[in-house]
Amino acid sequence: MPHALDITTLPTLDLSLFDGTAQQRYEFLENLRHAARDVGFFYLTGHGIDSTLLKQVQDHARQFFALPDSEKNAVGMINSPHFRGYNRAASEITRGQPDQREQFDLGAEREALPLDADSPFWARLQGPNQWPAALPELKPLLLDWQQAMTRMSLHLLRAFAQALSLRADAFDQLYGDKPNEHIKLMRYPGQSAGASHQGVGAHKDSGFLSFLLQDQQAGLQVEVEEGRWIDALPRENTLVVNIGELLELASNGYLRATVHRVVSPPEGSERLSIAFFLGAQLDATVPLYPLPTALLREARGPASDPLNPLFRDVGWNYLKGRLRSHPDVAQRFYADALLPPVPVRKTA
Repeated sequence: MPHALDITTLPTLDLSLFDGTAQQRYEFLENLRHAARDVGFFYLTGHGIDSTLLKQVQDHARQFFALPDSEKNAVGMINSPHFRGYNRAASEITRGQPDQREQFDLGAEREALPLDADSPFWARLQGPNQWPAALPELKPLLLDWQQAMTRMSLHLLRAFAQALSLRADAFDQLYGDKPNEHIKLMRYPGQSAGASHQGVGAHKDSGFLSFLLQDQQAGLQVEVEEGRWIDALPRENTLVVNIGELLELASNGYLRATVHRVVSPPEGSERLSIAFFLGAQLDATVPLYPLPTALLREARGPASDPLNPLFRDVGWNYLKGRLRSHPDVAQRFYADALLPPVPVRKTA
């Protein structure tokens, strides 16, 4: 197990080896377990997502951000109780400070749930996306990519289960037929020397697994130990994968949800990245999975921030993050959830 001081770059894993020979599979699972515990981040090759599809997604993301402000604002997140849509730069908040990026958020394309007085606040999270009228080809393209990413990520999640000596289908109950599939298109404009360079502030992801497709502009940094950051430099046709808080919680901290951030590019340039987040269905409850004794000895317990506690109830865990990050949407659609505060449920 490498010491944090020895880690200067993210490890690289080839997912195709999981479907290779018995020896290749064994070595892949060992490398996956160590990468996820020691760093919490890794590069993923052999993921099976067509490179042409990846390029199309990037090209159409650029076309979206090039639309006039009026077209982008027409699908503003402020219109959506499901936290779907466009936000201009400095709209999203991380650790109390605005992030210098514009973004477009999408989820699984589902009908809104029927609500009544007894419905939990998180039930409002499910619902349809907003799509720009000026770019009709964006919807089928992103939904195709979303489904391809879901299939691949669930396959990888089964590898995680086996790396932890669990049944291959150990996590399946958390997803059922409605996994929480979240896409975020992000554009980071260049910043002058005297401006804020918080592309996105230091944070952990709240779901199970996160996947990032980067362009050629650097900016993503990973905190491998307190106060020491390394660059996750872009690599062609390669995804950056990281562990979310719910997977850390499910493994009693054996797997590591790692703090990361994005530093804005210099003035005169920009950075484009596209994230896919795999999460459990909203009505699921994350159990503590029984790990073998040898792994339990190395489990560190989930690192829950007292100001941002982890909830085993998936819907509540996602909702608290949305309310914190998008106060304008929260005030418009969740005022009743803010006063009184959202109840704390089964913290870890």
